[in-house]
Amino acid sequence: MRDLYDIIGVDKSASNNDIKKSYRKIAMKFHPDKNPGDKEAEKNFKEAAEAYSILSDDQKRHQYDQFGHAGVGIGDNPGSSGFHGGMTMDDIFSSFGDIFGGNTDPFGGIFSGGRQNRVKKARDLKVNLPLDYQEISTGIDKTLKIKRHETCDTCKGSGAQAGTMPTSCQQCSGSGQIRQMSQSFFGQSVTVRECPVCSGSGEMIENPCKGCGGNGIERKTVEIKVKVPAGVAEGNYMTLNGQGNKGPKGYQSGDLIIFFEENDHPIFTRNGEDVITEAKIQIYDAAMGISLEVPTLDGKAKLKIPSGIQSGQVLRMRGKGFPKVRGSSRGNQLVRIQVVTPSSLTKQQKKIMEELSKLNGDSKPTFVRVELD
Repeated sequence: MRDLYDIIGVDKSASNNDIKKSYRKIAMKFHPDKNPGDKEAEKNFKEAAEAYSILSDDQKRHQYDQFGHAGVGIGDNPGSSGFHGGMTMDDIFSSFGDIFGGNTDPFGGIFSGGRQNRVKKARDLKVNLPLDYQEISTGIDKTLKIKRHETCDTCKGSGAQAGTMPTSCQQCSGSGQIRQMSQSFFGQSVTVRECPVCSGSGEMIENPCKGCGGNGIERKTVEIKVKVPAGVAEGNYMTLNGQGNKGPKGYQSGDLIIFFEENDHPIFTRNGEDVITEAKIQIYDAAMGISLEVPTLDGKAKLKIPSGIQSGQVLRMRGKGFPKVRGSSRGNQLVRIQVVTPSSLTKQQKKIMEELSKLNGDSKPTFVRVELD
């Protein structure tokens, strides 16, 4: 799957203005009205529009930079056209007002691609997804059960009872728009607004569906497959475009926003890409040195404890931490050593300690200044 920056023809450090300028050139080159019947040109035109819809949105661009295509749900959703939600040509043309300075016809009337209406969008859904450290370390495919608005099974989204059909709105004659002409000092102007009677649908329902009350949607439980990238952290989120609530006729589906949470681990604490744990060893092991079998995110591994190690010292196990999102490197595992002093000794142990004390000579405590935070 092609990199979105390559599709637009900019590098990752490009400003929003650079992205807009580059996309405008591509849109001009591959516009369907300029290349009638050219399927390849239409494909390039749509591909660029969908790439721009992500890179021009700061939130979606951040998600893409962090997680790649998975971060914005590209190619992972059933029914997707290879991109985030399968944009229609109407969706693309409806965005031209922002790209070409407010003119909905980007080519000044040369072509017929301009659109007057922006597509309405249904509400987004937000869910939390708890993850174990092991799942974060390797990445995982999850299946979520969520409740969202779906097309009504009874009326198939029409909003009307079986055997009946919506009728054309008399207020707007089925256009969904009310045009109001006015005269001013500067000349004649036309104001276009949504029809208040049919809410822009152009239709009226005289016999509403009993299943959905005429909305054409009903609440259902559905399963969504989510590909969680390795290395995500608490607070990271992923947007699956078009996987949120379905809306009434004429509405674009909302997005599903998944916030990742980390379950507490019994022995590990996370610090960025590193994991931290503490190993308690006996005083004689600290003095002599020992090889420990240490649990890691990937299983057990050997760690050599050098002789004479002091309580509080930290040993590093390189590459045993969490993987970096969209990278090949991994963090480290930090093992803090805690030397345990026996609270009670047997007669034999006490005798050995006394002999060690004699061998060590007349030792005195050392006092140092303590720095307070």
